[in-house]
Amino acid sequence: MEAAQFEDALKSIAQICEGYSTITDTAGIRIRTYDSSGTELTEMRGMVYDLAREAGESGQIKIGFSQIANDAQTWAIPFGDYVIAASNTAKTARDQALVKSLDQALPFIARLVGGEAVIFDKNGLRLNTVDAGGKVIERQIGKVSKLARKAMEEQTPTFGESTSVHGAMAIRIPITKEYGLGFNNELTVHHEKKLFEEVKKFQTARYNLKDIVGESEKITYAKHLCLTASRASSILLNGETGTGKELFAQAIHNESDRRDKPFVAINCGAIPASIIESYLFGYSGGAFTGAKKEGSSGAFEQANTGTIFLDEISEMPPDLQTKLLRVIQEKEVMRIGEFTPIKLDVRIISSTHSDLLQAVKEGRFREDLYYRINVIEIRIPPLRERKEDIPLLVKTFIAEFNRLLGKFVFSAEDRFYDILMSHHWPGNVRELKSCVERAMNMTSVNESQLLSSSLPPYLLNLSQGHSGPTGKSFNLKDQIQHAEIVAIKNALHHAGGIKKEAADLLGISTITLWRKIKEFGIE
Repeated sequence: MEAAQFEDALKSIAQICEGYSTITDTAGIRIRTYDSSGTELTEMRGMVYDLAREAGESGQIKIGFSQIANDAQTWAIPFGDYVIAASNTAKTARDQALVKSLDQALPFIARLVGGEAVIFDKNGLRLNTVDAGGKVIERQIGKVSKLARKAMEEQTPTFGESTSVHGAMAIRIPITKEYGLGFNNELTVHHEKKLFEEVKKFQTARYNLKDIVGESEKITYAKHLCLTASRASSILLNGETGTGKELFAQAIHNESDRRDKPFVAINCGAIPASIIESYLFGYSGGAFTGAKKEGSSGAFEQANTGTIFLDEISEMPPDLQTKLLRVIQEKEVMRIGEFTPIKLDVRIISSTHSDLLQAVKEGRFREDLYYRINVIEIRIPPLRERKEDIPLLVKTFIAEFNRLLGKFVFSAEDRFYDILMSHHWPGNVRELKSCVERAMNMTSVNESQLLSSSLPPYLLNLSQGHSGPTGKSFNLKDQIQHAEIVAIKNALHHAGGIKKEAADLLGISTITLWRKIKEFGIE
């Protein structure tokens, strides 16, 4: 049989192997060589192929590496007076191009997923690793991951704990038989831990009734109710954003016989729905992927014998409302993954900025839970209903910022108070404090009085007649700014102070909303 008779077979072999195929004599001299497209490489005729020569001399099949492309695998089979050989050079080149592309994209992948991103070979060996900021982590390169190797061996994605960041989860995905891609959620874990510490806020209550500033009839009545409620098992604080609901919660705790016991605050609207259950009730070791081996106590356990403050309880997911109702009724809590209940003696103070009864009617809040948490309801009046307290509040804030800023301000001009008294205060005491803080910062060290000119621009604009269609200013820019201020305040009020929801109502991005709030001095 002549070598030319192998032509069609060689073309098919090159195509199937995704590389080169060749036929040589037993001395390894190339007779014909084809690439994966079926084109003959005539320039290679007469060249010696060492692997084919070894196969021809030994009469045995040989496996090795290509002489044409680095890292490409090849085989040589003796066949009578000839040797047939083939390689996977095209596939290898494609894999190498893919890995190069992944390597270039690795920093962007890491930023996108919020954690480390890594490329590894078939043995789980890390070829490159970058952190969430896109920076190469030299110390990780060259390490072997058993889970990555398992993913490559089984050619299936694996999901489990990260080997480099405690508490983070990682996924390893085979891209080809030779290379894989992995990444974890390091930044998400750090964010959740930081968020948890933030929403828990206090393990002890710092404020008392004397810290609630005001002598108006409505605030005096609310403080009186705090004394009565200090003996109740469940209290509901109802007040707009910025009225000081947590201040009241801490004051109630410190007026009760639980004052020396724990006070734990949880913001139900700030913790993601996917993790709030574990934060409230705790979990056993290994209860879910990413759980600590030793397990963790929840907020109710931590508050046992003391007070737990459930801020913005109206934001609690419906399924969690059912579990909370059981905790209140049975006076016990069960960690996720456990079957033994833990007895509780804890007083629950809840707060909301919205109409819970309306939420009950709309099916967003359980009616039976509403009556359980509402043994005593305390309505905290908004600032617009107790404007007579504004001078006293301003004096209190001036004294506070004198200490913080090292200034010696003793009073404010009459015009300063006139402007404050004419404002509607949708942001309540929090907004007032922000305005005084701005004025204090705008006042020089050698000045002893706050001037009206140091107030935020939006208050000055409103006081100068830019308060609506009946105002004296016909300046288009002023009227547009006024309309924006009113729209933003209304949206914030409707959204309960939640910036993302307010931005959605306004049809703008959250970043734009924050910029306008800062520009107009709304908060």
